[in-house]
Amino acid sequence: MIYDGVGGDYAEASLRAIAWEGRFLVVGFPSGIPKLPLNLTLPKSCQVVGVFLDGGIARDPAPNQRNTKELLELYQSGKVRPYISEIFPLARGAEAIAHLASRKALGKVVVTMD
Repeated sequence: MIYDGVGGDYAEASLRAIAWEGRFLVVGFPSGIPKLPLNLTLPKSCQVVGVFLDGGIARDPAPNQRNTKELLELYQSGKVRPYISEIFPLARGAEAIAHLASRKALGKVVVTMD
């Protein structure tokens, strides 16, 4: 499965690398809307699927509620932990936003209310 939240030039290379019967999830396009040659799907018998999370939640919120509950339980038990690359106090909130905008964040950026 390929989760493409970037788009742009990376999409075609990802599709070329997909496994037999893989799924290519189109999630976002911060690098631009990709141009995927659909003939690449034939030799791999793969699927290209658009994922619009907000639309899915609006149409059927129950699965999202179950997934969120399960994810929170995994977090609370310590089985999953987000990688926090930067922590900023609220007084430096603008700097935190600039850090995100410059695409320097490697993980989550947290703003504390100290």
